[in-house]
Amino acid sequence: MQAAELSRTFGCVRKVYNLALVARSEAWTLRQERIGYNATSAMLTAWKKTDELAYLNEVSSVPLQQALRHLQAAFTGFFAGRARYPRFKSRKRSRRSAEYTSSAFRFCDGRLTLAKMAEPLDIVWSRPLPEGAAPSTVTVSQDAAGRWFVSLLCRDPAVTPLSAAGAAVGIDAGLEHLLILSTGEKITNPRHERRDRARLARAQRDLARKARGDGVNRAKARRKVARIHARITDRRRDHLHKVTTRLVRENQTLVIEDLAVQNMMKNGRLARAISDAAWGELREILEYKAAWYGREVIVVDRWFPSSRLCSSCGALRENMPLHMRLWTCGGCGTTHDRDVNAARNLLAAGLAVSACGAGVRPQRESSRTGRSATKQETSRREP
Repeated sequence: MQAAELSRTFGCVRKVYNLALVARSEAWTLRQERIGYNATSAMLTAWKKTDELAYLNEVSSVPLQQALRHLQAAFTGFFAGRARYPRFKSRKRSRRSAEYTSSAFRFCDGRLTLAKMAEPLDIVWSRPLPEGAAPSTVTVSQDAAGRWFVSLLCRDPAVTPLSAAGAAVGIDAGLEHLLILSTGEKITNPRHERRDRARLARAQRDLARKARGDGVNRAKARRKVARIHARITDRRRDHLHKVTTRLVRENQTLVIEDLAVQNMMKNGRLARAISDAAWGELREILEYKAAWYGREVIVVDRWFPSSRLCSSCGALRENMPLHMRLWTCGGCGTTHDRDVNAARNLLAAGLAVSACGAGVRPQRESSRTGRSATKQETSRREP
C-alpha cells in the first residue's frame, strides 16, 4: 500500500516537473519571457482544478511544490553557466524521488510518517540520527534496481574540525594504482567494474533480446542490469569513502591535480578504466570532507608537468611516453618512479601556491606552443 502511494507520488512529481519545464521553455521561446517559481506555483494550482490533472490532488502538495523549487534551482544553475539546460524527467531513466519538508511528515521515536499516509514507513535504519537532531527534510527515492531509500536532512553536531595535523601529502591519481602518495605509498585500484564485467555483459545481452516496450520480461531484465550497476557503484563509493576519510584524518594539507576527466574520457582505450576509477567523485568527496574537518585541499594547475619534472633537482624532461614508468634524470642521475615523482612534485607545487598565494602557478609548458611558461602568473599578462 505504501509502495503504491509513493509510486503515485513519484509520478505526480515527474508530471508537474515536466509540465513546468514545458511552460517555462515555451514562455521564453514564444514571448522571450522568463517565468519563475511563483508563476509555476500558480500554474500548479490551476492544473489541479482541471479534470485532466485532478489526480494531482490525491497526493501531498509539498513534493509537488518542491519539484518546482528544484526546477527553479536547475534554471538558476543553467543561467549561471554551472549546468546544462534542464531536461525532462523520464519514467524509465530517471531516479524516482519525492521530497517532503517538515510540514509534510512526522518523526517521533524513530518512526517516520509522511503526509497522506496513515501508518509510519517500515524503515531499516542504516545508522541512528545524531542525538538531539531533528530532520528538516525527508527524501524518499527508488533507484533503477528497485531499491527504496529514505534520506533525512539534519544538522549533525558531531561533525567538527579535527585537531591540527602537521602532515601534508601530494596525491597523484592513476589507473594501475588508484592513488599514489608523495610518501611513496600506492593505493590499489580495485577495478570494481572489471570484476563484474562478465555478469554485466550477460545481463545486457539478455536485455537486448527482449522486445522493446513495457513488457514484464523486459522490465525484469532491466532491473537485473540495474542491480549489477548498483552493486558496482556501491562498492566503488564505499572504497572511495574509506580512502578519503583516512587521508583527511591523517593530513592537514592535501594537494591534488586539476584533472580534465571529461576530456580524458574521450580516449576510447582508457574511457572505461577512467570511469571506473571515478576521479571526479573522489575529488568531490575529498573536498567536502576537508571542509567538514578543517583541512585544506590545494588543486594544482592541470598543465603542471608533474611527471616530467625531477623532484630532486628540478630538471624538466622534454617528453615522457605513457608506458615509461621509471626514468632517470639527466641532470642529477636520480631514478624516479613516475607516479611517486609526480606526487612529490604536486606536493611541492601545492605548498608553494599555499605560501605565495593563488596567483602563483608552478612552472609548466604551454599546451599549444610547447614553449616553457614562467612561474609567475602575472608575467604572462605583460605586453
